[in-house]
Amino acid sequence: MEFIVYLAGEIHSNWRDQIKQEVSSKQLPFHFVGPMENHDLSDSIGENILGKQPNSIIKDDMASGINNFRTSVLMNKADIVIALFGKEYKQWNTAMDASTAISLNKPLIIIRPEQLHHPLKELSNKANVTVENVEQALAVLSYLVE
Repeated sequence: MEFIVYLAGEIHSNWRDQIKQEVSSKQLPFHFVGPMENHDLSDSIGENILGKQPNSIIKDDMASGINNFRTSVLMNKADIVIALFGKEYKQWNTAMDASTAISLNKPLIIIRPEQLHHPLKELSNKANVTVENVEQALAVLSYLVE
C-alpha cells in the first residue's frame, strides 16, 4: 500500500527534499504532493491563465483562487498531511493548510521548533502528532509502516 503525503509549509528551504530522500533511501511506501514550490509561478498563475489584471490586489486574488483549487485537490487526495512551521518565515499558509487538514479529518503531523510551542499550542492540540524536527516526522512515517 502506498500513502500520499501532502507536505505543507514554507517553500524556501529544502525540508521537503530531506523527507523525500530519506523515504526513498529506506524504500518506504510514500508519495509526496504539496503546494506550488515555484514562488514566482504561484504569484503569477492567475495572470498566466486569465491574462493581465488591473491591479496587484486582483492579481493576488486570481492567483489565490487557482492556488487554493490546487491545494484542495491535492489535500483531498492525501492520506496524511505534514505541516512544517519553521523559525524564519511567516507561516500563514502553513496554518491555513494545517487547519484545512484538521477540518478534513486528515491525519496531521505538525513539525515546529520548541520556541513555537506557545503560539501553536491550540493547533498542536488538534493535530495527531506534533514533533520538533523533520527527523522525528520521518520516524513517525517509518513507524506507520513497520
